[in-house]
Formats: sequence, structure tokens, C-alpha cells
Amino acid sequence: MGDHIESVEVVFDPAAISYENLLEVFWSGHDPGAVPYKRQYLSALFPYGDAQLAAAIRSKEEEAARRRSRIFTEILPDSPFYAAEAYHQKFSLRGKSGLLKEYEAIYPDFKDFMASTAVTRANGYAGGYGTCETFLQEIEGLGLSPAGRKRLEDIVCPPGAERRMKSGAACPTG
Repeated sequence: MGDHIESVEVVFDPAAISYENLLEVFWSGHDPGAVPYKRQYLSALFPYGDAQLAAAIRSKEEEAARRRSRIFTEILPDSPFYAAEAYHQKFSLRGKSGLLKEYEAIYPDFKDFMASTAVTRANGYAGGYGTCETFLQEIEGLGLSPAGRKRLEDIVCPPGAERRMKSGAACPTG
């Protein structure tokens, strides 16, 4: 494990979102011009199959042309994905022990906890991703108790803060 790259495996339904749309999210979500200071933090794509490879190469070329600068993101061969240890999972929720305990009670089986869309979305909100408006639209679907909802709402929509749409888009909840 000494020469690993921290990564996220994205499993998606091409009928719901295209690989090309995912590539747009990928390029907008990081700085591909940043030189990684360790291989572990390398920006990389691991396309699966020839169609994804061609799309990834094309999108990298388009991104380089758009930025008019060198792109350090690498396109690497598809390889086995190994999930990080449990203590690395849902990292933002781990800093909010009350919320974490609620979800661990709802999903006592770690596989169910990891597979939960609600847990994943709450983790994103706890980490500062998403908007107050989107959060308020989906709060009931996150499975939290009234106290848990209030705690997460105070994180996402702090008291006194304006409750308007921030710039950027939230992820689809599908």
C-alpha cells in the first residue's frame, strides 16, 4: 500500500447520467494544474473500457485548451479499487459524533452504512458541500431524528446566515 493513490470509485447508471457529465464534474471539482507533492495525492482518472478512455482523453485535452495550461491529471489503466479502512470512511461525519452515532444505530452493518445514500449525503453536507436550500429540500429523506436534523441544519444553515442558493450546483439526489 505504500504506492497508492487516494481515490473515489464512482458507480453510476449511464441512463441517469453520462460519463461525459461525470467528467465535467470531475474537472470542475479540483485543480488539475496543481502538481501533486506525493503520488498518493495525484489527480487521476481510471476509465473503464475503450469508450471511457476515449472520453477521458478528449475531456483532458479540452480542459487543457480551456485553461491554456498544463494539466497534471493522469489517465491511468483501470485497476482494482480497494476501499480505505473504516476509520477513513465518511470522514466529515466522524467529526460530528452525535450524527455518526445516529447513522451507526440505523445501519449497524458497516456495509449498509457505507452503501447508504442518506449517510453519504449527510457526510457531504457535514463537510461543507451542498447548499442550505438543497439541504432543506431533502432533510426529511436523510433519516435523522428531529435532534439530528437540527444539528445538521445548524451546520449547513447556521443561525443568522442567509438561506439562499450559493453559487455552484448540488449533486442530484437520484
